[in-house]
Amino acid sequence: MKQEENILEVKDLRTSFFIEGEEVKAVDGVTFDVPKGQTLGIVGESGSGKSISALSILQLIGHPGKIVGGEINFKGENLLDFSEKQIRQIRGNKISMIFQEPMTSLNPTYTVGQQIREALKIHQGLGKQKGTDKAIELLELVGIPSPQKRVTQYPFELSGGMRQRVMIAMALACNPELLIADEPTTALDVTIQAQILELIKELQQEIGMSVIMITHDLGVVAETCDYVAVMYCGKVVEYADVRTLFKNPRHPYTVGLLNSLPRSDVDQEELIPIKGTVPPPHDMPEGCRFAPRCPFATDLCHNHLPELKDVGDGEQIRCWIYTDEWDGDPEVKVYEPERTSENK
Repeated sequence: MKQEENILEVKDLRTSFFIEGEEVKAVDGVTFDVPKGQTLGIVGESGSGKSISALSILQLIGHPGKIVGGEINFKGENLLDFSEKQIRQIRGNKISMIFQEPMTSLNPTYTVGQQIREALKIHQGLGKQKGTDKAIELLELVGIPSPQKRVTQYPFELSGGMRQRVMIAMALACNPELLIADEPTTALDVTIQAQILELIKELQQEIGMSVIMITHDLGVVAETCDYVAVMYCGKVVEYADVRTLFKNPRHPYTVGLLNSLPRSDVDQEELIPIKGTVPPPHDMPEGCRFAPRCPFATDLCHNHLPELKDVGDGEQIRCWIYTDEWDGDPEVKVYEPERTSENK
């Protein structure tokens, strides 16, 4: 993918937490691109490093966490070279984020209007009246009824779906070029989930922004994303366009995620869970992170960590099976098309 096509390029990003003299690598060499005007999904189990990667982009990692290496190139400039003052001009302005928990992310002591106005005041210099008018306009844009009334209310007076829409309104206040949505439909019922996802898609098309969609839900990925980065234990294990990923997943972990999904095209089925559990971040396997849970793992996998390698057509895989060094069955079939979902 050509550099000028990407609004964001994350290269070898490493973020660690230093606890009692021990380094815990939460994000360990993550690389991915976000094409202009398109949506990248970052998917994986809890603890895979999805949210930490997003917070690292905005440099919102607090003590005892620290970004220890890599590059975060936004429109050709490495954000890790920016001062805190420069980052504040980017954060909430050119890059915005919808946080995972709207009730804890919104300040309970300020009205909805006051919280939206804050970003407008900082980045656009709007006064109280113009800021309020803009806040009402934004609430209307995200589909909140009676926005003139809601702008004076506090977060606890709104439903979960409305609070999530307020978070989206705040994130869109300054027409960002990149929106990071961290589990934007968590704890919402199915109907509201669909509305929120459709709203993000509509707004993306309207203002032409790029989106990073962080989720553990592959259904959300299939509906909203153009490209997908699958993460496991702080590393990207597969990167591909969404149709390729669902039609022909290559990494055993990706296939495991897809096989554990219930299907609507059969009356009854037995789900195939991924055996084992995610290893604790302070006790990672020596070789491939997924080897202890992988049905195809060999001694090579248990002892040596594979690199993320290009396998053609923009796909990247971190797996020994797709290398010349693979010492297992050369005829192994990771992908089972009769069981795995085939299309977006």
